[in-house]
Amino acid sequence: MAEPIDVPGRDADADKPEEIMWQGRFVTTKRRGRWEYASRSRGIRAAAIIAIDEDDHVILVSQYRVPLGRICLEIPAGLIGDDEGKSGENAEDAAARELEEETGYRAARMENLGEFYSSPGMVSESFTLMRAHGLEKISEGGGTDSEDIVVHRVPRTQLAEFVARWRAMGHGVDVRIAMLMASHAMISGE
Repeated sequence: MAEPIDVPGRDADADKPEEIMWQGRFVTTKRRGRWEYASRSRGIRAAAIIAIDEDDHVILVSQYRVPLGRICLEIPAGLIGDDEGKSGENAEDAAARELEEETGYRAARMENLGEFYSSPGMVSESFTLMRAHGLEKISEGGGTDSEDIVVHRVPRTQLAEFVARWRAMGHGVDVRIAMLMASHAMISGE
């Protein structure tokens, strides 16, 4: 039988009213008691995709991120249901669409790995983590007309070295890359 999991109590401000401080098209800033945080406007969520091809290469993307003021290395990801006519889109369909748009790879199947939060003390946004299976290269990728995405195909055994070189060049690295690095280290016993 599994060990019980200790769960902390609720924060003293948990039941205080939520106040919207500012709202834009994509981001809303809020306050609840002493807590200030950001959320996605209109209940928009995101899907992020772990894509590893048959040759054990991780498919990554990079693009300039204005909030960071630099180029950032990321796993493919995008918003769910944000495109015209896609308000009821599910995470699997959004992930398949984003993977193809950003990387040029089509997945035979998407596996839902669950919902995760990247910075829960400051941002309420969640993302559904998907694992793409059966990848087929069908185009060059690069995103939509308004995006300038570069695709990187990195041997999983060389991911840590690739990330170190990327950082040494002064670029940003999305936290989800750490999941890939940690999972490889755990699997290979490093």
